[in-house]
Amino acid sequence: MNQPIRVGSAYFPTRTVVPHVIDKQKTANNSFEQIFAESLQQATNKQKVSSLSFSQHALQRLQESNITLMPDEITRLENGVQKARQKGARETLVLMDQVAYVVSVPNQKVITAVEQGRMKDSVFTNIDSAVFV
Repeated sequence: MNQPIRVGSAYFPTRTVVPHVIDKQKTANNSFEQIFAESLQQATNKQKVSSLSFSQHALQRLQESNITLMPDEITRLENGVQKARQKGARETLVLMDQVAYVVSVPNQKVITAVEQGRMKDSVFTNIDSAVFV
């Protein structure tokens, strides 16, 4: 930035271009199928890492109802959300073991949980799908 900047004139800073170095040996030895399989595996691993989160409201409801989710139950819940995602759902009602969970599919977040005793005369709104697991 050795050039003076004058008021009223356009300023275009100079950029230093750093060439991207490609390992030709690595790309020459890998076929398209190998590269595709590696990137697909990486994408699959990222999906496995992401799991459901719970809103404060959902956690409060689960605590009030003395419901503790075991790892296998969370896996079932995640599988139900995955099924809803495959069908294009955005807000889904997952019914599992006498408990209803309203889940935001794009955010992977459980919004609320309602146990069977509280379900009587309940109306679930703003959902576009229901999954029974």
